[in-house]
Amino acid sequence: MPQIQLTIAQRKEHRAEAHHLSPVVMIGNDGLTAAVKKETDAALNAHGLIKVRVLGDDRVQREAMYQALADELNAAPIQHIGKLLVLWRPKPAKVKAEDEDRMPGPRDVKVIKYSKRAGQRPEIKTLRVLGNQRLTSGGQIKRAKPPKQKSAKKAAQG
Repeated sequence: MPQIQLTIAQRKEHRAEAHHLSPVVMIGNDGLTAAVKKETDAALNAHGLIKVRVLGDDRVQREAMYQALADELNAAPIQHIGKLLVLWRPKPAKVKAEDEDRMPGPRDVKVIKYSKRAGQRPEIKTLRVLGNQRLTSGGQIKRAKPPKQKSAKKAAQG
């Protein structure tokens, strides 16, 4: 797969984002093995922007590993500084399973009660309203009314 081509400005932005990151993959004396490629691919899927530490001292070999990882994993080479390699690949979109039977979750609502006396601060309460509850105009929480059942006669009509 060909590696991703970035502009200089994009590469600079990713370098700045990667500055505070710690290496998530380490390449040991065995070099670029299948396990290292698999872990690097998993880290790119999870994080998008990663640092890889190479323990070898040979700069030419590190450069070859850097280009090989970028080519094979369809990643953009961001930076090679010392023994650290920075790679970026856009994170894949997560597939969210939608449950049709799912009810609305709890939500926090602020209720403000103003005082009848002028000059006093209003009373502010934060209430948690669950999916089967409703908030009245007076600031009370009540259970939501169940839907009215149709009679057998009305159900037969339409």
